[in-house]
Amino acid sequence: MKPLKYVLALFTLIICLHCKQNPATPTGTVTENAMVVSARQEASEIGSKIMKEGGNAFDAMIGTQLALAVAYPRAGNISGGGFMVYRQADGTIGSLDFREKAPKSAQKDMYLDSLDNVIPNMSTLGAASIGVPGSVAGIIEVHKKFGKLPLKQIFELVIALAENGVEVTAKQAEILKNYREVFIKVNSDSTKFAQVYKEGDKITYPNLAKTLRAIAEHGRDGFYKGEVAKKLANFIQANGGFITEDDLASYEAIWRTPVVFQYKDLNIISMGPPSSGGVTMNQIFEMIEPYNIASFGHNSDKAIQLFTEASRRAYADRNYFLGDPDFVDIPTSFLLNNNYLANRMADFSWKKATKSEAIAHGKLEIIESMETTHYSIVDQEGNAVSVTTTLNGNFGSKLYCDELGFFLNNEMDDFSAKAGVPNMFGLVGAEANSIEPEKRMLSSMTPTIVEKDGQLWMVVGTPGGSTIITAVAQTILNGYEFNMSMQDAVNAPRFHHQWLPDVVIFEPNGFSSSLKEKLKSKGYIINEERTPIIGKVDAIRVLSDGRLEGGADPRGDDSAIGF
Repeated sequence: MKPLKYVLALFTLIICLHCKQNPATPTGTVTENAMVVSARQEASEIGSKIMKEGGNAFDAMIGTQLALAVAYPRAGNISGGGFMVYRQADGTIGSLDFREKAPKSAQKDMYLDSLDNVIPNMSTLGAASIGVPGSVAGIIEVHKKFGKLPLKQIFELVIALAENGVEVTAKQAEILKNYREVFIKVNSDSTKFAQVYKEGDKITYPNLAKTLRAIAEHGRDGFYKGEVAKKLANFIQANGGFITEDDLASYEAIWRTPVVFQYKDLNIISMGPPSSGGVTMNQIFEMIEPYNIASFGHNSDKAIQLFTEASRRAYADRNYFLGDPDFVDIPTSFLLNNNYLANRMADFSWKKATKSEAIAHGKLEIIESMETTHYSIVDQEGNAVSVTTTLNGNFGSKLYCDELGFFLNNEMDDFSAKAGVPNMFGLVGAEANSIEPEKRMLSSMTPTIVEKDGQLWMVVGTPGGSTIITAVAQTILNGYEFNMSMQDAVNAPRFHHQWLPDVVIFEPNGFSSSLKEKLKSKGYIINEERTPIIGKVDAIRVLSDGRLEGGADPRGDDSAIGF
């Protein structure tokens, strides 16, 4: 009987291994040819329509970016910045940095008072917080290098959306209501967003449509020079800001080499500095790779503990070493060295938490937010685009230029106003991210493309301030290690740790009390008071038969549309 028992056990094991290798059945939107997943249905529809009309993923990127400025003004923008990672159908990869910059008059201590203390709200609210915007330069660069359709054809779809208006969703009505008082405080009670908008109302943007027409007509100069630039610079300065026409005219987006690394049989392509996403995520994956995280079970205490300890160490490095590579020498090869990372995890123990004080000192309060927005695109040719773009805070600086029709960013807060003092996301920075004229501020944005067996497999990214990196990493692990469909990988509850403050944040309702108690018994501090949603991931998985599965995050109004 014993041999039969062993044979049965072996047979069961073989069956189980075979099951693990079967890809997850899709549970999200599935299309045959092309897909856009973004924060709003209107933006996804415009991106998809552009590809249907013969445009490629890069044309769709331009349309989606602009449409989000209309339909999703809390983060979609033409006056912010961001990053794009791309993979062409032939496997060629690259990335574009259209991150905002400090104005030429910027100084290291510009947000400090005479006693060397950070002036409250100066880097977050109103005109003094605005960085030189990069979004328009970004889309023009993309079109110049990869565009198929005429720029005007792409713009016309968005101009029509701005003129015809966008319906207010329940979630949008709620956030507009929550910010109405601060809109009035920063602007006046006559500004567009001083009025009350209810679910089902339609908001039109005739002045934004005029601004878009100027860009469609004159390209880059339609925004960075001429009438729009003059009005924008005058408006910012009249409200106490620093940006001049010269700052606008001299802004340039930069093509950069992406961060590329292996995790088992995945090839992960992500954004390099001044985004911290690629390097930090590379460190996290490198530190967890020696362990069989799948065997621990999804969101088990051991899986959470391992991921948390890797994140703790990676974020400590992020905050100290990373900044704008045009201004700072970043020791990337040192930070990603296998021996260095193995040593970083040498004091990891399953029995108890490592304390962040053992890695660095500091006691900070975390402030989480969902600003920023992400969209993922795959076209019928197989080109893939992953873009994360932002105004920084919700509605950026809250300053709205009624004449031009858009909110302005508060991106200067992403610098270290003072080394060791946390920004609005609780992230503490060092000298590497201090303010300098024309410098780009450090970011957590992590647009990412993943290859499996040499083929395009996933396009992924998310908003979420300092939680972006961990949300993207967990979504990849959900799909790869825990064999989830794209939609299930996006839906799965998330957790976060960022070195300081030394707390683990769990999304509401996704984690049991017994699991938290088990972690507490090992010394982990759980944030019990505030459990925000973590990220709003928008992702695409390429199925084994070549079809596309979209994962649109139900935490927002996000939508996957294609054909």
